[in-house]
Amino acid sequence: MKNITTMLLLLFVVCAMNAQGKLGPITISYGQEIKENKEKIVRIAGELNGKIYTLAQKGKKKYFLKMFSADKMEVLGKQQIEFSEYKGKDLTFEEIIVIGNKIYAFGSLYDRKAKENHLVGFSISEDGKLSKKGKILFNTKVTKKRERGAFYFKESPQGGSLLIMHAAYFDKKEEIQYEIKLFNENLEAEMTDLETVPFEDRRDLEFNIADFDVNVYDDIFIVINESYRDRKAKKNIEKFEIHTFKKDNGYKKEIINIDFTNREVINCEILATNKDILHLVGFYSGVRKNGKANKKLRGIYSANVDMRSNEVMNLKFNKFDYETKVKLIGERRAKKDKDIKPLYKTHSLIEKEDGGLFLLSEYQEVFIGRSQGIGPLAVQPITYINNEIIVTSLNQDGSIAWTNVIPKEQKASFTVFSLGIFGFFGGNNFTVGVGISIPIAVAGKGPEYLSAIPIYENGQLTVIFNDNKKNVGVTDIEKIKRLGNYNKAIPTAFVFDDQGNITRLDPEDLQKERLILRPGVYLQKSAGDYIIYASKRSKNKLGRLQIQN
Repeated sequence: MKNITTMLLLLFVVCAMNAQGKLGPITISYGQEIKENKEKIVRIAGELNGKIYTLAQKGKKKYFLKMFSADKMEVLGKQQIEFSEYKGKDLTFEEIIVIGNKIYAFGSLYDRKAKENHLVGFSISEDGKLSKKGKILFNTKVTKKRERGAFYFKESPQGGSLLIMHAAYFDKKEEIQYEIKLFNENLEAEMTDLETVPFEDRRDLEFNIADFDVNVYDDIFIVINESYRDRKAKKNIEKFEIHTFKKDNGYKKEIINIDFTNREVINCEILATNKDILHLVGFYSGVRKNGKANKKLRGIYSANVDMRSNEVMNLKFNKFDYETKVKLIGERRAKKDKDIKPLYKTHSLIEKEDGGLFLLSEYQEVFIGRSQGIGPLAVQPITYINNEIIVTSLNQDGSIAWTNVIPKEQKASFTVFSLGIFGFFGGNNFTVGVGISIPIAVAGKGPEYLSAIPIYENGQLTVIFNDNKKNVGVTDIEKIKRLGNYNKAIPTAFVFDDQGNITRLDPEDLQKERLILRPGVYLQKSAGDYIIYASKRSKNKLGRLQIQN
């Protein structure tokens, strides 16, 4: 009896250490504590053969591959990611990604002599060792280092392919260049396409690669948006196109035009389904009488494209309703029918069981201060602000079923070494849509505590985020308190019913030593099952977030 009692007490202690409580049907549990916690996990790459592979960062440029057991989530090993010298120089770390049953690390380098931007992929063994020999994936001609551009990665829905795009703007040549390549799990290129767009004599042209993606059939889609003002005609000319490359058609380029007038597209998110339907959703603005777009958000547009026939089946422009505007800009401005500032970025686009969509758009601002210090020791202050999320439920035909707003105010301030912290996102009237994302250079510094994790299970949308404990039970956007110190946050969940009404779920016990969830670092394994990362001061743990059926 004494032994049984001791074992039960031990089991209770272990359960108490690993359990983190519940939020209604949501269970949050953690594995063993990560004792070597100087390296902060900034990516959860994937799970292979019973192992979870993560990317950890320490200091300015040190990256590590940390491996965990999938069942107990205990540390199995750690390997520093050190690329072999390439062309006599060090590569800049880009990403680690799981493709099929293999895992790769990617590094880039600007070749000054050849004036090329290179991307190299290195395989990683099951025990985390990096291959000494890399494979050249891109050696794209550019003009100079300052205009070397950047690389963007998109994984296929099944995880068996990787789509990579390089995009750059050449000021002197007045030209945009972008190149896409699709790779299989052996990093063999299945398709490539290089495009150039001249800006000559079109200085007022705005060119946006709004989004790009690959579907379950390895078909590729790029959304291109060009807009300019015809001064003589006093019109805003909008060119909104989908460039498709279908595998069954030998990746021959096809162009689908989406025609409309007196509106301008602000952003776009695409979602390719396994039913050969391509959804395009985003914000749009109105156009003034003189032909200038006012650049503020008028509402949400939605388009559905049948990829078998390339036919645009539905195109709808939905203005924000009065109730939503009151929550976002106040009653006085809403009564005057004022538009909304373009400070909302796409967080998530989720397909519903009925064929409709959930669009989550989050308020985000990033303030970058002046560099302090000299040379390589210079640091730069940065502040991330992630506030309310607009949740829009769209019907299958593109009309709006309901709209509601998740009230929250989150802030994180930190400093980083100021050399090349954000890479390239565009410039000179050229942009690449990236949505809500955390650049690798600032990951682990604080912004990963902000934002949210959306879960769609059993026809119900749930959104989890960190909040100020003073907001327990509060759903009114006018009454919430800002989360300034994320180390004192509590997890909360907003559950939406079929009419868009919110039920707020808060933890029953406001534990002081509760681990703080990092919504910017998670991996969805399946519907209702997520691998997460959380920490509290010197404690760090990998865990699971699950929602019960």
